[in-house]
Amino acid sequence: MYDLLVIGGGAAGFYGALHTARKAPALRIGILEQGKQVLGKVKVSGGGRCNVTHSPAAPEVFARNYPRGSRELIGPFYSHGSSDVMAFFESLGVALKTEADGRVFPVTDNSQTIIDNLLSETSRLGIEVHTQSKLVALNPPGPESDHWELQTTSGSMKARRILVASGSSKKVWDMLSGLGHTIVPPVPSLFTFNVADSRLQGLQGLSCEAKLEIIPDIPEGQNEMGIYYRRAKKAKQLQSEGPLLITHWGLSGPAVLKLSAMAARFLEKTHYRFVLRINWVPQYHADGIRSYFEGVKQADAAQRVGKSRAVSLPGRLWRRLVEASGITPETRWAEVSRDTLQLLCKELTAGEFRIHGKSTFKEEFVTAGGVSLKQLNFKRFESKIHPGLFLAGEVLDIDAVTGGFNFQNAWTGAYLAAQGIVESLQSD
Repeated sequence: MYDLLVIGGGAAGFYGALHTARKAPALRIGILEQGKQVLGKVKVSGGGRCNVTHSPAAPEVFARNYPRGSRELIGPFYSHGSSDVMAFFESLGVALKTEADGRVFPVTDNSQTIIDNLLSETSRLGIEVHTQSKLVALNPPGPESDHWELQTTSGSMKARRILVASGSSKKVWDMLSGLGHTIVPPVPSLFTFNVADSRLQGLQGLSCEAKLEIIPDIPEGQNEMGIYYRRAKKAKQLQSEGPLLITHWGLSGPAVLKLSAMAARFLEKTHYRFVLRINWVPQYHADGIRSYFEGVKQADAAQRVGKSRAVSLPGRLWRRLVEASGITPETRWAEVSRDTLQLLCKELTAGEFRIHGKSTFKEEFVTAGGVSLKQLNFKRFESKIHPGLFLAGEVLDIDAVTGGFNFQNAWTGAYLAAQGIVESLQSD
């Protein structure tokens, strides 16, 4: 008989098991992982460097990085925020660093550092780890029993408490649904945009600050799509601003990843076919930049437009947008007509690019969806339907933008679940 069995050998699973064992060393704790290796997402996170968390901020500010779960996580972040996570890993001997954009990594820039220290602490605390042990059935306590019964590919097991930290596992979601939980249908989040446009060809690797807006391509008569669009727009999910990266396949970078997370549900409805409006010079709007260019025409009348540095953009991108406006490389500012100048202003502040699909961001795959947050007690991350069943991480309908925020959700939820598990066992 286990005191606690953890379903899932990922970030949330290990963090929950470790903090439970630290609070109550005498408990028998086991972790079940269906694969051959544990902590797979930790391994590939941050390009193999492991983006542990994000630099500390007020919980209300930190929670804004969660398209789903922002309101619910404010209280939990007060109890266990990113500074607490950093202190925990430093207590294991992991030296951390905070980069200019707020992302936190181990000084070694190697995710194996995090994995090795988590496994070392797991061994020290006597936590049992069962790999290649897939959950087949999960049965709650009956009228005359005080424990859960689990069927796994390694055999049957019993536990007084369960922590589900299985990530986006459809089979586990199906089991939880069978236990009465509502599962919000999962859709992809954190992905890049596929674009085939001559304005971007050959520019891969260039980046700049930009403002993005999703413009739906709604077929006539698609009233339902219009409803989804208006709802997403009202929730301010269709715009983002930040660094934009041109890639071989289209567009990436923080601005795109944030937008893909914020608009995840709406974009799934479009089948990832939509128009992306880009303002390449977000410090300007159309009228403002037109007025500015009128001044440039007067001051630099003899200068060739393609060779000028009128705006702060990579030179190759500037020349491509100039050409897309119908301005040849040899055209001088004095020769640009009023109508042509208007086209250039539009290319710069409201250029439209047709998106025709998505690509996974590196090896990281995040979903929006999971167990409904209405069915969770956020003080201890315990199911409201089945006392003794705790949930943390991506199994819940919580997801975040890139930057260490998804891991922070896993750490916070697992920590509060550990507190709840220990308190409930002590009160038996």
